[in-house]
Amino acid sequence: MPEKELTKTVRIGEELHEQNLKKFLLQGNLINDDKSELIIRQFYHGYSNLTYLLKIEEKEYVLRRPPFAAPKRGHNMGREFKVLNNLHKVFDKTPEPYAYSEDVELLGAPFYIMNKVDGIILTANEARDRKVTPNEFKTIADTWLDAYVELHNVDYKAAGLESLGNPEGYVERQVKNWGKQYLAAATEEVPSANKVMSWMENNQPKNYHYSLIHNDYKYDNVVFVDGTWKKIAAILDWEMCTLGDPFMDLGTSLGYWTTASDADFLKQGLPSPTTMAGNPTRTEIVQQYALKSGRDINNLTFYFAYGLFKIAVIAQQIYYRFKHGHTTDPRFANLNRVSALCCNTAWNAIQKDRID
Repeated sequence: MPEKELTKTVRIGEELHEQNLKKFLLQGNLINDDKSELIIRQFYHGYSNLTYLLKIEEKEYVLRRPPFAAPKRGHNMGREFKVLNNLHKVFDKTPEPYAYSEDVELLGAPFYIMNKVDGIILTANEARDRKVTPNEFKTIADTWLDAYVELHNVDYKAAGLESLGNPEGYVERQVKNWGKQYLAAATEEVPSANKVMSWMENNQPKNYHYSLIHNDYKYDNVVFVDGTWKKIAAILDWEMCTLGDPFMDLGTSLGYWTTASDADFLKQGLPSPTTMAGNPTRTEIVQQYALKSGRDINNLTFYFAYGLFKIAVIAQQIYYRFKHGHTTDPRFANLNRVSALCCNTAWNAIQKDRID
């Protein structure tokens, strides 16, 4: 994707201390001179951790740090760096991490530096600009699913990540914790939210597989090598990676997977290139995942509703920060509506007992 579409001038209030940053880069042997010119741009697409492009000495790096006034839960830069550092040794679809600092005196929060991965990030705008054809989307979805299954088959013990999470009781903890987080960030009454929380509490699966899971796997979190769409260079955004039920991971992906037949308000709230011709339906995604992974998937409605509710919580948490003046990003101004939309859609799926 052209750089001008990926990055922009750093938002006011989200600047980095350049001299401290250059000293850190020098100490990490990532540059030769802390007096070199440093150009900092900000990636605009993400909604969670702040991500910056650093250009210095004809090199390019990416820096990740938590958002300002972020909730204590999540946004653990040290954990994300550990995941990348360990996983990069056994799974070739991760960016290479270079350095991590928990010294908040440097940039105001812990952060890490990784390599910039070149390729194509398939946002809705990028897909329209490239005029991606239905046949191309069939290849894109197939490649995307192959990488998903490969991730869920990673030997996390070989990567030294067996202590990353506790898979026993994972589903129950997730249902409980996301419910607590929603209530803590709520800014208005959304009746469907309480209905979904109650239903998930009473209808969660008791037996399930577990594996390494990404927890935010969608088209715009992977980098395709080129326009043949046959290979993924890297998967991005590992902040929620853990050990857990891979179907919970898939449920989150299904929550983001809006289709052409969905209501307009859903497609507007969760814009995605998956609405374009050639993409499989959510049911077809599940069928193809089951075929590729060899895992039979039951409780589909639960996993889909869970995915939508988790997205609702994330959107509501970001809106809460915006409402209380902790961020000025105008994209966040209507995320409370997106959150309510996801809750309403989840409750509708529960009542109809289907995901399409």
